Amino acid sequence: MSENQRFLALDVFRGMTVCFMIIVNSPGDWHIAYAPLLHARWHGFTPTDLVFPSFLFAVGNAMAFVMYKYESLGDNVFWRKTLKRFFIIFLLGFLMYWFPFYNFESGGWKSIGETRILGVLQRIALCYLIGSIILHYCSQKVAIAISAVLLLGYWLLLYIYGDPNDPYSLAGYAGNSLDFLVLGEKHLYHGEGVAFDPEGILSTLPAIVNVIFGYLAGDFIRKNGNSYETIAKLLMAGAVLIFLALTWNMVFPINKKIWTSSFVLLTVGLDLLILPILMFVIEIKKKQKWTYFFVVFGRNPLSIYLLSELLLITLYLIPVKGASLERWIYKDFFGSFASPINASFLFAIFFMLTCWVVGYIMDKKKVYIRV
Repeated sequence: MSENQRFLALDVFRGMTVCFMIIVNSPGDWHIAYAPLLHARWHGFTPTDLVFPSFLFAVGNAMAFVMYKYESLGDNVFWRKTLKRFFIIFLLGFLMYWFPFYNFESGGWKSIGETRILGVLQRIALCYLIGSIILHYCSQKVAIAISAVLLLGYWLLLYIYGDPNDPYSLAGYAGNSLDFLVLGEKHLYHGEGVAFDPEGILSTLPAIVNVIFGYLAGDFIRKNGNSYETIAKLLMAGAVLIFLALTWNMVFPINKKIWTSSFVLLTVGLDLLILPILMFVIEIKKKQKWTYFFVVFGRNPLSIYLLSELLLITLYLIPVKGASLERWIYKDFFGSFASPINASFLFAIFFMLTCWVVGYIMDKKKVYIRV
């Protein structure tokens, strides 16, 4: 009865994820930011650590309203559409890290031989592809069993092939060797001071589970609609997963940067609490006046995210008074009346609102970019 029903709460959830992703990705100064807007240094968890897995969860939600249609269209349609989305999203992510293509300091084109291969969009593409194949060809019970194998298998791989003294440390992480072998050191992220990719090959395996559980939640909502029973069951599932995550954390620490299995259960559990709360407020209580702000992000999530990344890089490249335009806005403008940490936060809010205005114009002109 709810096959064709539109769920505003899912649009808001997706939009909130994009909104907060932009905020945490664009402080005026990475060294001066409020603690909740920073990732945990290694083991542990902050609100910022929830953003990326929630994006994957939202991808799964969206899949639930599309994939069931493939059953009647056949495998050819499924593979054509799925592979097309995978290649476009992966390519956009790769080109984003290569941008601006030209090195203005050295005066030459940036070498593709040193461009980071994996990253945020690339992980989304890979998780979408593998998750889609699993969910298209397997029943939901089998998908859950595969999810359990991925989480337990990842734990086992890290324990066996990691440093015996500390398999869950930066230096002892087993995924490093695989990334060095397959991708090469120059193609990895170096933001930790060493070659280490938080979106590496091995840690992509447990991230697939975020998409699968996002799909299962979305499919459950699609089939059961907005009701107190639906909300209660989602809340109970979220509470159980959080309990399991905190228990597992005692032996397999919650860690976003190596995407531990306990981290997956915690983030899925939190998403299963946030989403039904939104459903209760928006769909049942009909308190919807505040939702449009986030819906703007939710209607063009990929394009607005790409805009935010490319625009921020551009602000760093534009010279103003011996520094960059980004630095001028943050330090000379916001810093002229706010403390450094507040100026850094205000820049992030300003930048997010700038991206929102672009999304607002796109929405008013009915421009929706789909992959």
